[in-house]
Amino acid sequence: MAATILTVDDSKSIRQMVSFTLQQAGYQVLEAGDGKEAMALLNSQVKLVLSDLNMPNMDGIALIKEIRSTPGFKFLPVIMLTTESQDSRKQEGRAAGATGWIVKPFNPEQLLAVVKKVLG
Repeated sequence: MAATILTVDDSKSIRQMVSFTLQQAGYQVLEAGDGKEAMALLNSQVKLVLSDLNMPNMDGIALIKEIRSTPGFKFLPVIMLTTESQDSRKQEGRAAGATGWIVKPFNPEQLLAVVKKVLG
């Protein structure tokens, strides 16, 4: 069975583009509009989280910290997919436990290459 990936972004169009790209490559996709929604959807089937950084309710950094503190998800890969490219933001993400960082706009091949690398 294909791996399930949770994509988290407050932009519906970004979620749709990410979902389409991943589904075309054979992955199952769950979508959330912010970190709180993502935590509600998080389950043992999810093998990777792709999250935006700047979102309402719970941003990407808070989401990573929440995932890392949840039993069973301490080592779940979390890739930030964001317009933020400053080193200070990347450091903040790494400190929180981000596995990787993709800067928007991204191309589908780049996204799939990172996903395949992380999922092994």
